[in-house]
Amino acid sequence: MTKDFGTDRRTNLIGSFWMVTAMAIFAAEDAFIKIVAETLPIAQILVIFGLSGAFLFAGVTLVRGEGLFHLDVISCPMRFRVLFEIIGRLFYVLAITLTPLSSATVILQASPIVVVAGAAFIFREKVGLKRWVAIFVGLLGVIIIIRPGTDNFSFLSIFAILGMLGFACRDLASRAAPASISTSILGLYGFLAVVVAGMLFSVWEAIPFLVPDFKTSIYLVGAVLAGVTAYSCLMKAMRTGEVSAVTPFRYSRLLFGIGLGVLLFNEEISFPMLIGCSFIVVSGLFILWQGKQTARYKISQSR
Repeated sequence: MTKDFGTDRRTNLIGSFWMVTAMAIFAAEDAFIKIVAETLPIAQILVIFGLSGAFLFAGVTLVRGEGLFHLDVISCPMRFRVLFEIIGRLFYVLAITLTPLSSATVILQASPIVVVAGAAFIFREKVGLKRWVAIFVGLLGVIIIIRPGTDNFSFLSIFAILGMLGFACRDLASRAAPASISTSILGLYGFLAVVVAGMLFSVWEAIPFLVPDFKTSIYLVGAVLAGVTAYSCLMKAMRTGEVSAVTPFRYSRLLFGIGLGVLLFNEEISFPMLIGCSFIVVSGLFILWQGKQTARYKISQSR
């Protein structure tokens, strides 16, 4: 039985705060990983990152007096969650290491659109015609950014799209996860899924693991700490407030990701990217506004 989030404005506000916080820290994590990928194999980064995060979440779980395993962990939503975590994490890491951080971040912002659409189909949340139009506008923004069929299209951008879809499905599975599973347990098994992703990719990559130097190790530690913190904030966000009200705040990652891409990696922002970003942001804000309007209507009807 999933948690009934209701439409309380304060609850949605708290969930939105956690979402913005998560997006800022996730952007920092992406920057750390992109820097580390200059010297270490991608598979090794995933394995080290996953093991470190799982260890930290296991420690938090034990300190809270919780068991590391119980039957709800192998429930159907959790199995799907682990699968989509593997897909999302693997392909998004490939995207941020092989393509500009800014473009990968922008493509990822289609995730809230997919989540809202998925919430309508899976959880029967009312979206309405206007929000469906906004969803299609947001997807159009993604198409404008990747520009398929043109000379500027990069096949590597497919990695970011696959990562985005994986993360969106993971978030939906988190919503359906049994309420008995705490945030730390979700984090533990989420990071174990990252280890699996790294091990699977190591077979494909076929590059021996290396001993990181001190500087690289510091960046790895920064990525792990950022990942654990952001992961916790994201899970709090997805389990607080309505999905359709909270997820639009994922668009704040645009600002953080593009800013770091320009400042740290000297990336350039193209005009089509700006147009696509505008489409995504406008559609996201409209979805948020419509969600608030729907919440107010439900409250007025219940009185």
